[in-house]
Amino acid sequence: MKQLIVEMEEYAKENNIPIMQKDGIAFLMKYIKNNEIKNVLEIGSAIGYSAILMASSGADVKVTTIERDEVNYLECIKNVKKCNFESKVNVVFQDALEVNLAEGTQYDLIFIDAAKGQYQKFFEKFQYFLASNGVIITDNLKFHGYVGKSEEIESKNLKQLVKKIENYIEFLKNNEEFETKFYDVGDGISVSKKVSHEN
Repeated sequence: MKQLIVEMEEYAKENNIPIMQKDGIAFLMKYIKNNEIKNVLEIGSAIGYSAILMASSGADVKVTTIERDEVNYLECIKNVKKCNFESKVNVVFQDALEVNLAEGTQYDLIFIDAAKGQYQKFFEKFQYFLASNGVIITDNLKFHGYVGKSEEIESKNLKQLVKKIENYIEFLKNNEEFETKFYDVGDGISVSKKVSHEN
């Protein structure tokens, strides 16, 4: 397993595939352990790095991960097989915004780490599949230090993307159905928990 993780980190580096930073994934794994998370939905598998590590956090942790890029999807399947995690990690080849999850499906943790410009759409779509005590965790909220400095960015595409992340952060802060905490870990992580309306 350790060897596979090292290989995946090298593959990601060589092929310029974004995977979670080490302290970010460590935060996620610890969260899963401490909160007895059993059922995880991941939006954006890439090569399966975070899905495999999340699944390894506990004997009964299962991960469903969605990936729309075929090359990444096939690499992810290959890596899942290498560590014999076929029963723990279910890889779905589809655009997350087009996926139809079975009615009544519920996840203890939904992890958003796909197209940054679509974060709010992902949140709004998948929040209905969250278990009552579940959380939605989002990665890359600092986006390499650009977030909060969108006005200084010269590249039009980058500026638009960073603005979308900034808007998403505002959306989280103002969302009264969820209480969100922001952590300065990895590339910036948020943990959004449903607000209980029981008196």
